[in-house]
Amino acid sequence: MDERPRNLRTMLSEAKDTSELMVDLAYAALYFGDPDMAEEVQELEQQMSALVHDMREVAILAARNPREAEAMASVLQVISAIERIAGDAVDIARIVTHRLGIPRELVADLSSAAEVSHRVLVREGSHMAHRPLSALELPVATGMRVMAIRRGRDWVTDVEGDEVLLPGDVLFLEGPPAGIIRVRELANAPFWEPPTPPEDGSLSDLDRAVDVLVEMKNVSEVAVGLAYSAIVFRDQGLAAEVRHLETRLDEMKDRLEVWVLRAGAEAIDPSPLRGLLHLSQAAEDMGDAAQQMVWIIEQGEAVHPILNLALGEADEVVVRMPVAEWSTAAGSTLSELQLNTDPGFHVLAVRRGGRYFYRPRGSVRLQADDELIASGPDEGREILAQLLGWDLLARDDDTGEFDLAPLREKVPVRTWDPNQL
Repeated sequence: MDERPRNLRTMLSEAKDTSELMVDLAYAALYFGDPDMAEEVQELEQQMSALVHDMREVAILAARNPREAEAMASVLQVISAIERIAGDAVDIARIVTHRLGIPRELVADLSSAAEVSHRVLVREGSHMAHRPLSALELPVATGMRVMAIRRGRDWVTDVEGDEVLLPGDVLFLEGPPAGIIRVRELANAPFWEPPTPPEDGSLSDLDRAVDVLVEMKNVSEVAVGLAYSAIVFRDQGLAAEVRHLETRLDEMKDRLEVWVLRAGAEAIDPSPLRGLLHLSQAAEDMGDAAQQMVWIIEQGEAVHPILNLALGEADEVVVRMPVAEWSTAAGSTLSELQLNTDPGFHVLAVRRGGRYFYRPRGSVRLQADDELIASGPDEGREILAQLLGWDLLARDDDTGEFDLAPLREKVPVRTWDPNQL
């Protein structure tokens, strides 16, 4: 217990990162049908439980008067929501460990999700072996980022750029499906065929259920990301969007249950359909957890400043930046900018004229005065700001916040040259 961090801000950042890692690993375990990976999620749950206990203890001790107690209640609300998200990840992993069954159609369709998880073994003699991650520039070269590294029985979850990859390391990555082939080439891994649905593709109700479930995965992840954004920016509009997404998840779950029951009536063996119901419940509950977080914003409750600091220190930071009319981004589509590749930011929403467009597609063309809500690595924040037309200036007040200064020269979009490797 003494080895665990006692600083509440550090613990909150670690808890957020751990819960997100658990969700990513759980979906990856489902995709690969890997019980070992699913069991790792359950081991992380034990770490999370100890962390949550410590955070609650420190939060209670820190509240010395009624005013501090009111603000600290917002911290406890977020801690509870993070714990709930981690529990949903465990429920997803149990689909694999308890062999609840998943139709091949779902496993195949997960490859069409906005972001996919992948794992790859680093082999001796590969381009990755004995090189630091920063030298590989994987987000630029492949669009995928390393979430965690398994080295023997040990895990590296706080992955830094100076981490040297060793033969035998197993990388767990997340990013667009198109990046998988290049990642495997760099690791000298054998050619990999993604799962495909049965050729007969018979059950139309099952097909519709699977499509809805993939969308539920995407929507639940956006809801959680927007919930963190709403807290960091104290934004009532974002909180309202989270509530809208939570309602949409409820409606999708209701439709999915009907289609699964219809498909079960026609299926020879309905047992694989149990996993669909289990997974839909987990995705819907993540939306509930996101709504639980933004309740404090909707109700105008006091928000403790430590939440802003802690969420800003997490591996994945949330930023809100306007698009300057003189910037590279103005007039460009999201696919042209390739923000998910470099600087590695995923756009959660675009605000235009008081309206939010969540999970915008690559064809969306940005306009001057648009406002981006995006999440990504802290080290990519400056590059993102420059693409949007700003210099990022750190404040001297020790708040960790930044000011934006106009950048009058357009910053070219970086592209990856395969001849560099």
